[in-house]
Amino acid sequence: MKKNPFTDNYFMKEAIKEAYKAKGLGEVPVGAIIVLENHIIARSHNYMEALHDVTAHAEMQAFTSASNYLGSKYLKDCILYVTLEPCVMCAGASFWAQLKKIVYGASDSKRGFSNYNEIIHPKTEVVKGVLEKDCSKILTDFFKTKRY
Repeated sequence: MKKNPFTDNYFMKEAIKEAYKAKGLGEVPVGAIIVLENHIIARSHNYMEALHDVTAHAEMQAFTSASNYLGSKYLKDCILYVTLEPCVMCAGASFWAQLKKIVYGASDSKRGFSNYNEIIHPKTEVVKGVLEKDCSKILTDFFKTKRY
């Protein structure tokens, strides 16, 4: 029997690659990908600095890209992998997109949606803590360079 290589860890590593792209651009290093049937259909990272747009979070960019790819505003069969727990804005957008599943790495006790669980669509499964140490490290390292 063949082992399925397309695990949550596999896809989170792809989201981490996006976070490193953001870091290289001076953006807060958060990466996101959207997966449909084990295929990455969207990948993005934070673009808030580059676009001068507070809504240009990795998740929001990935939602737009995936919706364009599918030609639909709904992402019902899609899974979002993101390195940091989505904020209330991104969780709200995921509600409207009706994601199948959200998988995130690092928790965000201050701004994460987990303080407001009702924001997530009731059919959306949530998995937290996937490669949490790796996801947290890139953020911690980034902010160490910003704080003197």
